Amino acid sequence: MFSSALRNAVSPVARTARRTFAMGPAAGGVISDELLDKLGGLSTQALVDGLWVMGWPPSQIDNAAPLHPSHKCVGRAVTLNFVPVRPDIAQDKPAGGESPEYEAFEKCGPKEVLVMASVGPNESVGGDIKFLRLKQLGCGGLVTDGAVRDTDEIIDYGFPCFSNGTTARQGPAAMQPWECNGVINISGVTVRPGDAIVGDQDGVVVVPAKVASMVFDIAHGREVIEGIVKEELTKNPGPPGIYYPFMSGKIKVDSPLGKLLATKGITPENSNQFEGSANW
Repeated sequence: MFSSALRNAVSPVARTARRTFAMGPAAGGVISDELLDKLGGLSTQALVDGLWVMGWPPSQIDNAAPLHPSHKCVGRAVTLNFVPVRPDIAQDKPAGGESPEYEAFEKCGPKEVLVMASVGPNESVGGDIKFLRLKQLGCGGLVTDGAVRDTDEIIDYGFPCFSNGTTARQGPAAMQPWECNGVINISGVTVRPGDAIVGDQDGVVVVPAKVASMVFDIAHGREVIEGIVKEELTKNPGPPGIYYPFMSGKIKVDSPLGKLLATKGITPENSNQFEGSANW
């Protein structure tokens, strides 16, 4: 009886703080502007490879393609989760300008990418009127596994947009925005607020903030090596199989690739790409 009274005496603020701790923090770390720019200078393939050799689960958002061939993006994730429509959801969520989607919009700037988790690949997450605000804020990009409306206008807005496709249907008939900056599932990939989002013509990759620095080191090292291999094969045409396949952290010093890299000054002493030199 006493313990029950004691529990009831705990303030709502304390209960909320305790529950938040029980769920774990939404964000996984902080990525500096400098590191963000470095990640944006790499291809999505290199970033996927970097996460793969570290043993991380798939990080590419398969159902998000660029709306226009010119679209590329890099930024910290601002997340928005949609849930299937239900009358009480529509009644209980904050209305008007206090809606979670507009809360998310206002967190976006040139160094942020809005990541919107749809309830289905063909459901609309928004169109020209809503996304005009993202243009005004100079948003670094929009990524969704759903669809967008008013395609021509969104392309004209100029910010990069990656989606599963386009649609004429209305989103509110199928789903409602429910939470800003929580952990979301987008096409089977987990996204935490603050993760690095990098998009190019091959798709979109999520780089977890907690390991972003190491992913850059691995991916950058791999891109350097691939450049050397391509240069060599251009000068001396032949089957690439002499150098491939290779895995970061597994290159043998006495292999043809290892010997080629040595001529360029790349060795286990200054690179983590060799067998025994991996530092992850």
